[in-house]
Amino acid sequence: MARLSEKIGYGFGDLSSSMFWKIFTYYLPFFYSNVFGLSLADAGWLLLITKLWDAVSDPLMGILADRTKTRWGKYRPYLLWVALPFAVAGVLTFTTPAFGYTGKLVWAYCTYILMMTVYTAINVPYGAMLGVMSADQRERNVFSSYRMFFAYGGSFIAVAMFEPLCRLFGNDAATASQGGLNMPSDPAAWQTAMIVIAAICFGFFLLSFMLTRERVNVDSRDAGIEQESSVGRDIRALLRNAPWWILLGVSICVLLFNSIRGGAAAYYFADYIDGDSFMGSIFGHSLLISCAIFLSVGEIANMLGVVLAVPLARRIGKKNAYIAAILTAGIFTAAFYPLSGEGAASYWLMLLLQAVISVGAGVTLPLVWSMFADVADYSELRNGNSSVGLIFSSSSMAQKFGGAFGGSFVLWLLAAYGYIVPGQESAAAAEIVQSGSAIEGLRSLMSWIPALACLLGALVMSLYPLSDRRMTEIQAELKLKRGEDVR
Repeated sequence: MARLSEKIGYGFGDLSSSMFWKIFTYYLPFFYSNVFGLSLADAGWLLLITKLWDAVSDPLMGILADRTKTRWGKYRPYLLWVALPFAVAGVLTFTTPAFGYTGKLVWAYCTYILMMTVYTAINVPYGAMLGVMSADQRERNVFSSYRMFFAYGGSFIAVAMFEPLCRLFGNDAATASQGGLNMPSDPAAWQTAMIVIAAICFGFFLLSFMLTRERVNVDSRDAGIEQESSVGRDIRALLRNAPWWILLGVSICVLLFNSIRGGAAAYYFADYIDGDSFMGSIFGHSLLISCAIFLSVGEIANMLGVVLAVPLARRIGKKNAYIAAILTAGIFTAAFYPLSGEGAASYWLMLLLQAVISVGAGVTLPLVWSMFADVADYSELRNGNSSVGLIFSSSSMAQKFGGAFGGSFVLWLLAAYGYIVPGQESAAAAEIVQSGSAIEGLRSLMSWIPALACLLGALVMSLYPLSDRRMTEIQAELKLKRGEDVR
């Protein structure tokens, strides 16, 4: 039985990863278009191409991690080796060089590809650790819940700190946009804020390395197998693994939901939400409603969803709990569409919807990570080799695909709807007023479009065959098989 300190230490790893991931999801598209100075089309292609490369690199990293052998284990040492490059790459991504447009575009491609490559190098082995920290599926559920609780905690820290840090380090009174997003247009402020976040992430990755252990020796699982493990055999086994394909599809749908809705939030608050109107009617203009407040409420609600995931899964099963949670998130997301951008009543309803949506979303992630561990056991029973790193890298790959298409889709749709980017030719006026078409695009990106991704995810999950009862049978067979191998 793992100690509490080890569960907390495992959570620290995703606390660090999620701080970066949420800033990339929520603020990077806005940074590239409204601060860094890229066009919406170029920023969209940048997000797509870099993350597609990163998605391809995930299985390669999983294969490498599966074949790593050190005194610290297979996967855990990457937390130590990659922590510093992870922090440095994050700062470079939010650095705006004094280049012309083409030079800046090249810089953006190079730094973001570097960032995503380093993210893969630390996050894929970290995710695979769940399969070797315990062989018990219930304890894996607990580890996964600690992971996601701290992940959302890190997300809360990031979104609660990032806007205030940018304003703190800003050296001018100009803002990147008006309305409910009050961010400085000074690129140095964004870079300095990222330095603070990167330093925090570096420290928590080191703590995660120091507090965790690998207990399940996956090399010993293969000791009685005559056929030598090979990359080709591992990939062929993965491609024949039907539950893996289903989880891959589900993960892409959920990440599309998160990245579309998260990527649109900054624009939604900048150009649709009248922050002064909301707060003026409640606090007498003493506080400005910001995107950070809205997102922070979501992260707190996500943490509540994580807490509910284990008892809900025990009561109705992981599959049913997942479907119920993702449908809840989708239904209440669709309810965003009729909301007005003005008035206190609309604001409080918006926060209530955000809380319910985020509780549902929070339930899903610890369950899907636990399911990937179950898929590794299914693979071991069927093929004689669990390929933990390769299987867990697929979840990270799904994140990248979902994030790539979701983030790019936001920018391309805004461009199609005629969204005006500050600082560009069409935005010469001191105060920008978006067209009705652009506002319609923002409302759609925050409502029915991500809701459709939730519905599709629920439909795909309905096909998942590894029920809790089936997993109990698989684990009993594996215990017997491992005993035969040992003898």
